[in-house]
Order: sequence, then C-alpha cells, then structure tokens
Amino acid sequence: MDSKVTAPGHSGLLDIAALKGRCEFIASALADYRDQMRKALLGELKKAYTEGCEQARELLFVDGSGLACAARLSWLQDQIITVLHDFALNHIFNAALAPEAARITVTAVGGYGRGTLAPGSDIDLLFLLPAKPAPWSAPAIEFMLYILWDMGFKVGHATRSIEDSIELSKGDMTIRTAILEARYLCGSRPLFDELWTRFTHEIMRGTGPEFIAAKLSERDERHRKAGDTRYLVEPNIKEGKGGLRDLHTLFWIAKYHYHIRDTEELVKLGVLSRHEFKLFQKAEDFLWAVRCHLHFLTGKAEERLSFDVQPEIAASLGYQPHPGLSAVERFMKHYFLVAKDVGDLTRIFCATLEDQQAKEAPGITAAISRFARRNRKIPGTLDFVDDRGRITIADPEVFKRDPVNLIRLFHIADLNGLEFHPDALKLVTRSLRLVNNALRENDEANRLFLSILTSPRDPALILRRMNESGVLGRFIPDFGKIVAMMQFNMYHHYTVDEHLIRSVGVLAAIDQGREAEAHPLAAQIMPGIEDRVSLYVAVLLHDIAKGRPEDHSVAGARVARKLCQRFGLSPKQTETVVWLIEEHLVMSMVAQTRDLNDRKTIVDFADKVRSMERLKMLLVLTVCDIRAVGPGVWNGWKGQLLRTLYYETELLLSGGFSEVSRKERARFAREKLHEALLDWREGDRSAYTQLHYDPYLLTVPLEDQVRHAEFIRGADKAGQALATMVRTDSFHAITEITVLSPDHPRLLTVIAGACAAAGANIVDAQIFTTSDGRALDTILVNREFPNDSDEMRRAASVGRMIEDVLSGRKRLPEVIATRTRGRKRSKTFTIPPAVTISNTLSNKFTVIEIECLDRPGLLSEVTAVLSDLSLDIASAHITTFGEKVIDTFYVTDLLGHKITNENRQNNIAARLKAVMAEEADEARDRMPSGILAPAGTQAGTRSKE
Repeated sequence: MDSKVTAPGHSGLLDIAALKGRCEFIASALADYRDQMRKALLGELKKAYTEGCEQARELLFVDGSGLACAARLSWLQDQIITVLHDFALNHIFNAALAPEAARITVTAVGGYGRGTLAPGSDIDLLFLLPAKPAPWSAPAIEFMLYILWDMGFKVGHATRSIEDSIELSKGDMTIRTAILEARYLCGSRPLFDELWTRFTHEIMRGTGPEFIAAKLSERDERHRKAGDTRYLVEPNIKEGKGGLRDLHTLFWIAKYHYHIRDTEELVKLGVLSRHEFKLFQKAEDFLWAVRCHLHFLTGKAEERLSFDVQPEIAASLGYQPHPGLSAVERFMKHYFLVAKDVGDLTRIFCATLEDQQAKEAPGITAAISRFARRNRKIPGTLDFVDDRGRITIADPEVFKRDPVNLIRLFHIADLNGLEFHPDALKLVTRSLRLVNNALRENDEANRLFLSILTSPRDPALILRRMNESGVLGRFIPDFGKIVAMMQFNMYHHYTVDEHLIRSVGVLAAIDQGREAEAHPLAAQIMPGIEDRVSLYVAVLLHDIAKGRPEDHSVAGARVARKLCQRFGLSPKQTETVVWLIEEHLVMSMVAQTRDLNDRKTIVDFADKVRSMERLKMLLVLTVCDIRAVGPGVWNGWKGQLLRTLYYETELLLSGGFSEVSRKERARFAREKLHEALLDWREGDRSAYTQLHYDPYLLTVPLEDQVRHAEFIRGADKAGQALATMVRTDSFHAITEITVLSPDHPRLLTVIAGACAAAGANIVDAQIFTTSDGRALDTILVNREFPNDSDEMRRAASVGRMIEDVLSGRKRLPEVIATRTRGRKRSKTFTIPPAVTISNTLSNKFTVIEIECLDRPGLLSEVTAVLSDLSLDIASAHITTFGEKVIDTFYVTDLLGHKITNENRQNNIAARLKAVMAEEADEARDRMPSGILAPAGTQAGTRSKE
C-alpha cells in the first residue's frame, strides 16, 4: 500500500553505474552478434542479481528487519528491470529516441507494486501500451520477459492499453486490486500517471463498499480453506489466518476507501491509535523477516512453516531455549502471538470502517441506515445493546464504570445467542488493563465465567472470542502463559490454548447429545455424571501447565487447585478436578499401550481410579482430549480400546470381576461358539470349539469367531497351510488382516515387515495360537481410503505381500529396502530411544515398552531382535503419537517364564536401543525369507495365555 517504501542500505546491493557500464560495453563489443549479446547480457544481469540477493541476505542477519529486506529485494529487482528495459530500447530495437507518445511503460503491480519482495516472490508486471503502440513495442516486451524468465524469475505479466485496463478492472476484482497497487518502474511516466488518474476517478470513486465486501469475502474463503484458525502448528505465513495476506487485505481496503498512500495516515484519520499502528508495523516486519528467511533457506517460494524448517528459522532469528520451551517453540509462540495481533488489528480496523461507512451514507440512505441500525435493548442489562443480532456497548465508559462488564459482555452474548459487534471487541481490546487482580477475585466475574464455561449452548465459541480478544489470558494468567504456545511435534495440530478450547467444544457436543454416533459410551454416561462443573473445569485446564520444566500433569493439578477455589468450587469438586488433571493421560496410555486382557492391567487401573464417578469423568475427558488434538488423530479403534478398558474396570469396581468369573465367561463363550456353528457337523463343531484357548474366546467377539471358523475351515479344505483374510471397518477407521500360518517365533516379525513393505501402518496386533500348533494372528492397520472398495483392494495387496513373504516368494530385506530406498531419515525430530522392562505390570508376562522415533520397518526389526533373544511374544500393542512410537510387548522366555535375570534384562535393553538407533542394520539381514518350515523342522511356540 505504501508507495514510499525505501530500501535501507540498498546502496551496497548493486553498483548501478558499474552495471550500466558493463552493459554498454556488451552492447558496443557485440553490436553485430545479437545472440552473443543476449547471452552476455543475461550473464551480467544474473551475476548482479545473485550478488545483490546475497548482500540482502547478509543484511537481514545484521539488522533483522524483514521489511527492510523485502524493500531491498524490490529495489534490486527495480534496477534489473530498468537496466533491461533501457538496454532493449537502446541496443536491441533502437527506440531510444522514440517520441514520448510511442513509449511503453513498465509498471510493478500486486505485491511487487507495494515495493516489497521475498526472495522467491513472483514478479508481477503490467506493460502499458500507448494508444498507438510502435511496431517494436511487442517484440521489446517479449525480449524483456524472456530474459527475466531465463534468469529464473516467475513473472506474472499483462500487456494492455489504459482503456483495456480500466474496462477489465470494472468487472474483475483481481485486476482492480493489482492496479490499485501499481507502481511506476520505467518508460513513459505520463502514461502511468494517466492510468492512475483514470483509475481513481472511474473505478475507485463510489465503489468502496463493493470493493471492501469483495476483499473481506475473499479473506473469509481463504481462511476457510486454511482451516479457519490461526493456530495450526504448521501455518502458511502468506495465506494463513493472521498471515501477510490478512495485512495485505487491510492495505488494499485502506488505500481504496481512504485514498491514502501511507499506512501512517490511518492514525491521523483515527482508524488506528499510535500504539496500534506501531503494532501493525512490528507484525508486518516480523512476518516479512520470517518469510524472507524461509525463502532464503528453502531456495524457493515456500510459504508453509513446516516442522523441518522451523528450527532453522528459529536459529536464524536468534531464539534461545528456555526452561520448558525449546528455541523453536519460543519462536513459534512469538509467531502465533503476532498472528493474534493481526486479528486484533483487523477487528479494530473493520469496526472503524463500518462506523464511518454508516456516517457517510448520504441523504435518504443515511436515514434508512440509522433506522435500520436502531439498537434494541437486551433484557437484564443497560450496558449492552443488540445491534442487528450483534452485541455492542451502550456507551464508551461501560468497562471503566464496571470492569466485570468485560466478562458480562461474553455471558450476555452467550445467553442471547448474539454475535459480537466489532465496536465492542475493539473497546475490549483497548480495555484489557482493567483485567486486574481485583476483577480476577471478583465473585460475580468468576460466577459469570463458570456459567460461560458450562453453557448448554456453544461455550467453545464464546471462550474462543474471549481468547482472541485477550480477556481469557488476562482473566486466567496461567491460561495466558499457554496462549499461542505450540508443541514441536507431529502429534498436536494446534497450539495449546486452541487445543483446550476445542476440547471444551467436544465436551459440549457430547453433553448436548450431538456425538452419540461417534462416541456412544461417552454419550451414554454423560447424563449420569453428577458434577458437570468439575468436568468442564478439568477439560479446560488439563494442559494449562504445558511448557514448564516439570510434568505438566502435576504442575497443572497444582494450578487447578488455586483456580478452583477462585472459581468458587467446593473442596470436593476441587479434589475431583485436581485428580482428573493429574491423571488425564492415564486412561489413554493404558488403553493404547497395555494388554486389556491381562487382569493385572485392569486391577492396577481400577486401583488408581477407585470410583465409578471418576471412571466416567476420566473417560469423557480422555475422549475430549484425543479428539481435540487434530483431524485424523481420533478413530473408532481408539474408542473401542477405551470402551473395553471402561467395561472391564466397571466390572471390577462394581465387584463383578474375578478369576472365577473369567473362567465361567470362557466356558460360556465356548458354548456360544458351539451354538453359532449350527450348520456344521457335530464332530466338526466339537473339534473346532476345542481349537482355541480361553484368551481368544474372551477377547474376540462371537461374530468374528464365526468368521474365523469359516476362514480356517476353508483353508483346511483347500489344503492351504498359509492363508490371509481381510476386512475393512470404516467406523473404527482400521482394516483387519487375519493370517493363518504354521506357528513360528518370527511370525510377527515377518508379518510386520511385510506390512511395512506394503506401506501399511500397524496400530495393533492380536496374537493367538491354536491347540494344533497354528497361529491365528489379526493385524490391524490404519485405513487409507474412505471408499470401502478402494480399501479392500489395498488390503488385499497387503495380504498378498504377507503371503509372498511368509511363503518365501519374496525376501523381506529386499522388499523393505525397495520401500525405503531414497527416503531420507527425518532429522527434524529427535527422540532418545528408551526401553522399560517391568515384571510388575502383569502376573504372567514381562512387559517390554520401547519409545523412539518412528520409521518404516521398525516393528519388524524390534520383533526380530526379541526372537533372536529367545523371547516369546504373547501380545503386541503399537501406539503412534505423531513422529513418536510407543510399542509394548508382553513376553516370556521359551519356557513360559518371566525374564527376571538382571543381566538378561540389560542385554535386551541394549539390543533394542541399538535397533531403535539404527545401529543394528544387520538385523534386517537376519530376517527370514519365509517361515513355512520344511518337514522335520520344529516350529517355535508362543504363549497360549
């Protein structure tokens, strides 16, 4: 918008006189050799631009100013284009003496027209033609464009007359916006001045509302496509919410509506305060600095701040780690705070704009507008009014008169279903200093806040508005500490504050009965939870201590204890909230990483929970937490694990879980299977029901047991020693691959390797052995396609890969190598390999848990090592949190005993750590090609319990 942008320190970028002198020498020396002249010119310009860019990059590290860097690069581009234009006219087309009326004009438009460029930005040019262009005009423009393209620039260009430009801009808002930012570069200045004069008189005059509506609509659609949140942890710095494009939109609107040339004029017009204008400048400078560093680093027009570049950008900008926060997390927190500032400025700007437009409506239109804008009273308050469905202030002193109104505004909006008028939010932003300790300790303010939090309408929406306006972080200072805080991992998609608000949104949806299909158990038990208030408070605060050196669950419980007292919760409610926050991760971790068929797992979990009310609340909190992590993180399979844990724990807490009941249930399950195989011959039915051990009968649903029975019978009739069966499950978002094979200690290793080779991500493995020495393993992999037929084809190919590897038709090391060839190991994230070996988590098994950076083939390598160490895997539980994997194996030695020898435990840990650190590549070479043992070979055994 600002046509006066200069490039501080630009003199060091390029010696214009020297460049022109070298070009003149090229022209005179190669006057008779046009091709050689063109090549020499191209080389000279390339060299000058490359050296200038390097100077701009070095200066960016010196002064840190993004705007200065963008202006320097724009100035550098100006000189290149000007020299190129003059060379073309003087030495290629001999048009230096052409009359003014015949000359063309080269104009910078779009972002380049603002006088700011990032290293990889497009160069947007408008070549203006006179009314009667000379014959050389088109060839000269073509010559310049080809040189610019050969230099590697992405050039957006148009060649038009003034008349064409005016006509096209009437019906095309993109062309109108481009011309709005037009800036003269070289050629005929009178031609440019005529364009601008006609544009301001014929296009801009009287069309402000139309332009503003179009630009705000474009912004809203852009935000919608980007996820409609500025808190995505890999934001688009240009197009994302709170990014540069939002600032550009304000530039365009201000220039069009107020007819200004310099942003600072907005202060004189009363649109922005001096403080807000400085905030505007700081935000723009920071975003340009990040964008320039990003382009320099990647060598291209990359606009997405992906995980792999964030640490390097943070280092370039000089961020240092802080206890609890890494350097990159501090950088990204600053980024999101700036994005929030951009949102605040947009809101303030739009409020002023709307108010001024209403005042400027002439004649009868103004009278109608005033009538339409007549505010309605809101029952129960004199401080706020309803302006056409939007709550706004009754007078400018409303917050000074009673600071509780800063909370009451949001409460009344919630009660009456009102949107927020920009005037109200602008005054809120300018009144944040009133949120002090007196207001925080005010009983009425805290009562209103609890009412907002537990609202039966849309508490997440109101909390988000409170957060965006700055009230929430000021009213709860501990919440303010996690505003805009990101966690540098691939698991969390949003900043911590956005995650917490989304968690409340999920809870409200469950509470209102809108999530019964996705979360049947949570929806079923929610009405029976007696203390809704404690649950809502716990959901809002469960991650409030993120970013601190200590465990955030423990620190969060401590913070919650103080806040609950302030909110007016009873001692019993406070203890409930404290416990929920301290234990908010336990149910998810137990469900996903432990064997839920192991009685000790359920006993230990029940000992921690102790009551059904806690169990209910913890289940709902866990669902809300996982759901709010980000799209695609929750799936029905995780829901099934949580439901299983809930039901098993419910039995124990209600006194219905015992070893006797387990045996009785197994006997009953065997009888039900016998009855379900009614169309089988009696002898076959009896034989088959004795084929399975108790864990299978207790774990696998009857419907699946019948499917497995038909599958095994079909394989036996066909004489197949090896067979696979696939099934998709859209609700659980998993695909099931069942493998029937001769038992073998390396079976899981081979299956896991085959899945890795086929690109299938395993989420769980159910391992069962039949009484006749065969393995019936069910592997659950993440669903890849939404369409069942596509997923079935993909699952069938995974099944064929498993069969090929098990039968020896394909060698596992080769297929994995093919899958991973050319794939670089990510250096973005580092997770120190960790191995935990416990004999207290199960009565029958040693539990080995590994934690490390995920990679293709990892599970296959780990299980190969466990087989090498003569360990029998009874069950495996695979859990992925973004880039981190936590795999748990329930094992015994080959005699069925726990691993109690300390030296052997240390050896297991060392071998596993070596594999996790990729220091044992020879493990791949030890993987068997197939496991169908020849006659006389003894297959390994696996636990039957």
